[in-house]
Amino acid sequence: MKIISLFTKAPQHQRFSYRPRYYDPKKEEMQEREERIRRELELERGGHAEAGDYRKRIAGSFQAARKRSKPSAEKSAVIMRFGVLLFMTLLLMAMFTWGKDALYAGFLIVPFYLYMKFKNFKKS
Repeated sequence: MKIISLFTKAPQHQRFSYRPRYYDPKKEEMQEREERIRRELELERGGHAEAGDYRKRIAGSFQAARKRSKPSAEKSAVIMRFGVLLFMTLLLMAMFTWGKDALYAGFLIVPFYLYMKFKNFKKS
């Protein structure tokens, strides 16, 4: 262990300059939509299309797909947590009721369940 001396100076915290940045996705989407509408109006008036338009549309479609898939992933994670919590609660109640035999049965059932669940997973 380090012995703290009365004659040494205590280390100071590191100071730094921090300016927080604010990101508003709704405002950015609105600006992109306005730019796209302006470009479409320009095309209708006789302008020409740029390659950057397609890239922005592709990037926007990827972002939209990620937003659509996110709630289902969160829902499945909540269901998985609830299932694990329920299993642990039932195993604990069974252990209090029947003793260590229930614990040993749980240790046998879990690997069997995982094997049955993932045995076809390797093939695909």
